[in-house]
Amino acid sequence: MLSRKLISMLLVLTFITSIPVTVFGNEQKLNMSYVYFGDTNSFIQQVNNTNGALQTVSPSYFDLKSDGSLHLKVDARFVQEMHKQNIKVVPFLSNHWDRELGRKALLNREKLAKQIADAIKTYNLDGVNVDIENVTRVDRDNYTDLVRQLRQLLPDKEVSVAVAANPNAWIEGWHGSYNYTELAKYSDYLMIMAYDESYYGSKPGPVASSSFVERSIQYALKQTTGDKIVLGIPFYGRYWRHESDKGGHGISANTVDVLIERYNGKVFFDEKSKSPYTTFTIHSWQPVTKLSNRTLEPGTYTVWYEDFRSIQHKVELVHKYNLKGTGSWSLNQAPKGIWDQYVTWLNGTYYDIRNHWANHDMKSMIDKGWMVGNQHTQFLPENKLTRAEAIAVLVRALGLKDKHLELYEHSKFADISNHWAKEEIELAFRFGLVEGIDDYTFAPKDLLTREQMATLLARVFDLENSQSGSNSLIEGVSNESIAISDAESTASTTNKTNVEVSQITQTLFPDLIFGHWSYSSVTAMAHKQIIQGYDDGFFHPKRNVTRAQFAAVMNRIAKDDATNKILVLK
Repeated sequence: MLSRKLISMLLVLTFITSIPVTVFGNEQKLNMSYVYFGDTNSFIQQVNNTNGALQTVSPSYFDLKSDGSLHLKVDARFVQEMHKQNIKVVPFLSNHWDRELGRKALLNREKLAKQIADAIKTYNLDGVNVDIENVTRVDRDNYTDLVRQLRQLLPDKEVSVAVAANPNAWIEGWHGSYNYTELAKYSDYLMIMAYDESYYGSKPGPVASSSFVERSIQYALKQTTGDKIVLGIPFYGRYWRHESDKGGHGISANTVDVLIERYNGKVFFDEKSKSPYTTFTIHSWQPVTKLSNRTLEPGTYTVWYEDFRSIQHKVELVHKYNLKGTGSWSLNQAPKGIWDQYVTWLNGTYYDIRNHWANHDMKSMIDKGWMVGNQHTQFLPENKLTRAEAIAVLVRALGLKDKHLELYEHSKFADISNHWAKEEIELAFRFGLVEGIDDYTFAPKDLLTREQMATLLARVFDLENSQSGSNSLIEGVSNESIAISDAESTASTTNKTNVEVSQITQTLFPDLIFGHWSYSSVTAMAHKQIIQGYDDGFFHPKRNVTRAQFAAVMNRIAKDDATNKILVLK
């Protein structure tokens, strides 16, 4: 076991050279979605179903007349309803894949830009999303100039551009119409349509494979910065009938589960593409299904689509590349229940901490990377804290790294070989921060009591009495064998928190008497206002610690003048 002095030296070096891991930043990521299928009542319901997850919606209000001028389809009621919910309404301008119509619009761009600006002012809209598709490289400069003119006319409104995904850096075809660098200069962001990798007429395959999406992001980052990029995510899939010569029609993600259940489909997840697909057979005697006025004929089908797992993977790329946020096509096609988890993936807000008394503390732990949820959407604040969880949090908080300890032996704990916190426990053991309940048992699943927590933290963060009789920084956490220091009976001795022992001997909690093995630690931390009692005035030392309570205590330690000399905070 390392000496305490050496431990302190190693810890100080580690704190100075390490940077805490950031799980989620404080800045909220943008989340926008296109609303296209349905009427105004349907649009409102679609937005309500997101439970406040959206900041911007883009309805199809800006179409084009045959001469390339603006054809308005604004519904003032929808705009008013969205503004009541503090949601921006940014209609998208579309030629609906009509190349000649798109070119007329670009040639007529000065008039068109003025018409759009006037409409935005008249209907109290929040900007425009330019979505002119299927024009080519010869239209590139005209396209950029339209966006430039819109920016000049709308300096205080959103101007964004939906751009083709370009994982292969193509410069011809419709990909060539987008000058990412110049468009980004004049717009708030580029919404990368990172989908339709497979399409109608193609062979069966994912709509947006992991490689396709990531390479599209990487291409965009060569042209502009991450804060100018919004990743477009498909809420749809495509289906192929094996007996047909051609396939790839679109299907809403929320419809796929219906077909799987109706036709007893088999579901697979392709790890390479990070995409799900299903296969099923429709027999002539089974119920008939119609999709977009198209009847699914009897036969065997393969459907590639998006589910929670594939969408979460795409959202993780937003964090990996520090992008502005996400967009989606389209809102009414979203997988059922996705909005219960989407905000968590995008912004790191676990839904079960939103109205919790320790909300701020838990968010602080998440931001620092010290604590994470036990599930994708839950922090589980009222779950009892285990020994393994406590050690894992401390190792992350202290920034302990294995590279400092190659020469030191591993523990003999037989019960951590397959445990998720094995590395953290080994690090803590090798730094001398932890011992097992015996030489071969760590008991990672044992729950931590409040007095054990106090003793552990007081010693690790040097808040314990300076003349502690124990050499271990966590000895006694799993039992009650910590020796009482002689200093506790000496009124003239001052501990390291500058609290006189004569003060410490004054009982703060009726259920924690002077002389008890955890008394010194609990009292010292209570005087520092790091640990508190309950409303009944008692400390309840034998009660188990919850995850929320531990987050609150760790957050107070992070703010404490004494401990922040040890912890390097962001």
